[in-house]
Amino acid sequence: MTETRGVRNRNPGNIDHNVANKWRGELPVNKALESRFARFDTAENGIRALGKLLLTYYTKHNLKTVQAIINRWAPPKENDTGAYVRSVQASVKAATGKDSTGEIDLTDPKTLKAVVNAIILHENSGYIYPDAVVNEGIRRALA
Repeated sequence: MTETRGVRNRNPGNIDHNVANKWRGELPVNKALESRFARFDTAENGIRALGKLLLTYYTKHNLKTVQAIINRWAPPKENDTGAYVRSVQASVKAATGKDSTGEIDLTDPKTLKAVVNAIILHENSGYIYPDAVVNEGIRRALA
């Protein structure tokens, strides 16, 4: 299987590079390697950034449902957002056993991990990181 851009950049959420963001472990811009997305020194720091960004959506922007979160994460102009939402909802329900069509609690590590894993799967053609890598990224995001 070909390595996806998100895996190669150690940015499994495919977070756009933004000079205003000072992510832990973000590598300097190198247009020869990547013109749009941030690159990280480790997958754990890329997952941390993904988690931190989701927590910002949840706390600062008051996005409390999978639908609201994914509509901002993956806007319809670039994505099949409806399919993305359904995929994340199914993953959250499978991981937590809770209904994921209403409000979710991203400050709960299990729920945050479920959303992060679902985004990673969607953004990286089914790629799955080892549990220890995701757990460390989540731990860093919640710290």
